[in-house]
Amino acid sequence: MLAIIGGTGMAQLECLEISHQKVVTTPYGEPSGPLTFGKIRNNTVVFLARHGYGHTIPPHEVNYRANLWALQSVNLTRVIAVASVGGIRADLAPGTVVIPDQIIDYTYGRKYTYYDGKDRSVTYIDFTEPYCPLTRKRLLEAAGRAGEKVLDGGVYGATQGPRLETAAEVNRLERDGVDMVGMTGMPEAALAKELGLCYATLAVVANYAAGRKSSAHLIRLDEAHGVLEKTMVRVRNILEWVVTLDAD
Repeated sequence: MLAIIGGTGMAQLECLEISHQKVVTTPYGEPSGPLTFGKIRNNTVVFLARHGYGHTIPPHEVNYRANLWALQSVNLTRVIAVASVGGIRADLAPGTVVIPDQIIDYTYGRKYTYYDGKDRSVTYIDFTEPYCPLTRKRLLEAAGRAGEKVLDGGVYGATQGPRLETAAEVNRLERDGVDMVGMTGMPEAALAKELGLCYATLAVVANYAAGRKSSAHLIRLDEAHGVLEKTMVRVRNILEWVVTLDAD
């Protein structure tokens, strides 16, 4: 079964024929909301809104541990996270869809691991490949079948939020090799890896990152939301094909 974590611009999955919702309790507190079960093209899918169904949870307060724990408790095969990002690399214009293959973590103070209790031994996970290669491959194949252009690969820089970055901070990110910047990529990816979930991200470029396009360009949030609304139609098309391919 496929799980989809929706981010900004995707508080619901319009192509999902909802059957029921399930409230899941976890050892790590409450998830962002109930799990929503339904079918896409007659295949069962579970959906979770990362920021809550009213978009009330900021990035730094998302209970990532509870979210991933709740999803793995219902016997999933793969998790696809949809996330909005700011484009740093020149070809990442608003409306671009990217499937990143690497991540750099700039967040702090978040609950990063399931292995932090005194009753648990220290556990190290190999995070060389933060995203599942098989799920990334499936996303690329689905995009091809759907006729939707996506960019293969890129470095996601996860920042703390909820404020956007300064132009100087984006310059630093670029020097570090970051191609796109968002606020929810970590610790979500690492926690999925700890749980053995096949996790990958569909990143939607909502706007140019601070200082890009023009040094005087200010980020217009209304424009970014408009871009997300239009691009999510393409994202849903890709997701429908992922479900179809998984069923084959």
